[in-house]
Amino acid sequence: MLRAIEQIRRMRGGAQSHLMCCTDGYYYVVKFQNNPQHRRILVNELLGTRLAERLGLTTAPVNVVEVPEELIRLTPELCIETPRSRIPCAAGLQFGSRYPGDPRCTTLHDFLPDEKLPEVDNLHEFAGMLVFDKWTCNTNGRQTLFFESQRRASEMAGIPAGAGTGTLGYKTMMIDQGFCFNAGEWNFPDAPLRGLYARNRVYEGVLGMESFAPWLERLEKQISERVLAELVEEISRGGTRTSTTRCCGCWNRSTGGGAGCRNCCFRRRSPTGGRFRTGRTAGSREFQVISSKFQVENAKCGGEWTVSNFQFPELVS
Repeated sequence: MLRAIEQIRRMRGGAQSHLMCCTDGYYYVVKFQNNPQHRRILVNELLGTRLAERLGLTTAPVNVVEVPEELIRLTPELCIETPRSRIPCAAGLQFGSRYPGDPRCTTLHDFLPDEKLPEVDNLHEFAGMLVFDKWTCNTNGRQTLFFESQRRASEMAGIPAGAGTGTLGYKTMMIDQGFCFNAGEWNFPDAPLRGLYARNRVYEGVLGMESFAPWLERLEKQISERVLAELVEEISRGGTRTSTTRCCGCWNRSTGGGAGCRNCCFRRRSPTGGRFRTGRTAGSREFQVISSKFQVENAKCGGEWTVSNFQFPELVS
């Protein structure tokens, strides 16, 4: 079991997470069970990130982190701040997302200027992130980090870049899946504009529904009942398989299996007010991509998730 051994600093955000060094030598952003948002946020983070990985999206490695009670007692900064009090962070099993590199020498960017976005190697993944966020009903805006790729770091250190590397030198990583499945509510409200990234420029490559086709195909082919069962079992501890079987069975009935996922998830909604708009080109008209709502039906049972044997068994209450 991965254990936290040192608190580095408090992180920004409503969950009041902390950057911590762990026994594997890496640093993790740790969210605690008694965070101000909801205990279910931890389950959302773990399951959501695992699903995003299966779709081929760039995510931070995640793990369950044990935070000893002694560490919390000896570290006053490990607390949850409320308007009138400071409450010690809960000891025990928490959610951890690995920090991309050494925080002492790795620079992360919340955003890049528009002129720098073409230098992002995996900018095309923002279309996949939108598919993921609509499918999982992420009721928060899409959050990402930008960091210099190894190629750019080598160039800045004076090491010649390999042939054909061009000028690209950044990567983006999707973070914070805590508000997937509508945060602590575990229901699926209809909110077409949620889940979008705040900067329209990242969607310049979206020319129509065909831009989402590769990601929809991955969703149909790679997220099956068997995969969901494996993911739930991976993050479960003890307990029975009843909730896992029921969860995947509901997904299979709702979507008609992987082949029916597109019809289940992709439904036309109202326009987005120019969120995706292409310029005029010769022989074609300017057009607007209609916003769509990807209904999360897999693992939905009567409007509630029914997974009761996660590693955070008390979170389901």
